[in-house]
Amino acid sequence: MTMRSGRTVRDLRRANRTAVLQRLYFDGPLSRFSLGPVTGLSSGSVSNVVSELVAEGLVEEAGSVDSAGGRPRTLLRISAHSGYMIGVDVGETRVRIELFDLALTELARVEKPLATEGPRRVDRYDVGVVVGHLRDGITEVLSQAGIPAERLLGVGIGVPGIVARSAHDGAVVHGQTIGWDAVPLERLLRESRLLPENVPYYIDNGAKTLGQAEMWFGAGRGAQNAVVVLFGSGVGACVVTDDMRSGRAVEWGHLTVRVRGRQCRCGAKGCLEAYAGSEALLERWAEAGGRPLAGVDEETALTAMLAAAYPTPDADGTTAPTDATALAVLEETAEYLGAGFSDLINLFQPERVLVGGWAGLQLGRRFLDTVRTYAASYSLKYPAGRVEIDLGTLGPDAVTVGAAILPLADFFARGGRRPEAAPEEQSPMWQNSLRERAAQ
Repeated sequence: MTMRSGRTVRDLRRANRTAVLQRLYFDGPLSRFSLGPVTGLSSGSVSNVVSELVAEGLVEEAGSVDSAGGRPRTLLRISAHSGYMIGVDVGETRVRIELFDLALTELARVEKPLATEGPRRVDRYDVGVVVGHLRDGITEVLSQAGIPAERLLGVGIGVPGIVARSAHDGAVVHGQTIGWDAVPLERLLRESRLLPENVPYYIDNGAKTLGQAEMWFGAGRGAQNAVVVLFGSGVGACVVTDDMRSGRAVEWGHLTVRVRGRQCRCGAKGCLEAYAGSEALLERWAEAGGRPLAGVDEETALTAMLAAAYPTPDADGTTAPTDATALAVLEETAEYLGAGFSDLINLFQPERVLVGGWAGLQLGRRFLDTVRTYAASYSLKYPAGRVEIDLGTLGPDAVTVGAAILPLADFFARGGRRPEAAPEEQSPMWQNSLRERAAQ
């Protein structure tokens, strides 16, 4: 049956289920009585939807509360074990795979290190190696937790680069900085027959999955407009504005900050990433006469650089001398970052700019105040006076959490039902929920 609005009865039921599931997920436990005002549904609609969800095992009772003069009201909550998601971060030094229940509680984790040889280390992103790590890691986390693959709502994967879609291949990754030229990642995973056909893959830019995590559960909650930036070996950003309701990954790291500047790993010159990414930071320190640690991963090497520039007292109270070269490189980097932030502020006028990623969290704790000062000096006064620049709150695992949100959000948008279409034809309904959730 089609209504005058063009919506069918099935659409209406799905919307009602979605409303109840989302309110229970983010605000629960709640009683049936409380669900009415927060969802806008009638008491009869709430009762019908709740009965369905309880019968399907998606919702369960969670105690009771006293009511004003009446019988105690039963509280309801999402059943955490009614579904599971896997979140994956294809990062700079490792592939991290985590299994979550519906409450986003981590149940299992596997990390697969990537090789670090080579001057630019593009070779560590060999497609066959990464796909193998994904296959093995997904199998291992399911085995660790004893969860059958059939119970997965989906696998979300955050990757470097631009993600496009094609009818034949699904998600295709254009990762210029890592040597991926139109890699049909979804098709390669499907061909491995690792998971049942009805378990979808959701592949998106890692900065976007970081942004989704911070907007849903972290420092972005309550903001209508925000930019979440990711600092690792490279640099990226997710923009959430009125015009980009679902959040959009932008290649901010390849904004030109210096004409005819340093060579970036994308092939251009003068990109922000050529000055501010951890790989570039360590290279610039070495070029200036510093001595980065050799034979270690980037995270360890960057930690050592920060310790050299900002020494702290030892147990006996003595402090090593400051490495002036490392300090100078980091101070120059703070100005580049401030200038880069100013472009985001002037272009998008966000309420918040949030810094995440393993390198961003390390760097931000040291000189975020300096970055704020430079950002204000390079920005227009009006938007600069209305933006907060701060660190994300979800830590280095935010990309995997955000990746796991992709199947979760789609599941809710479908009213708690699995996708009926083939993976390449799935509706992007989950995209509409990012900004709506962030504003609550």
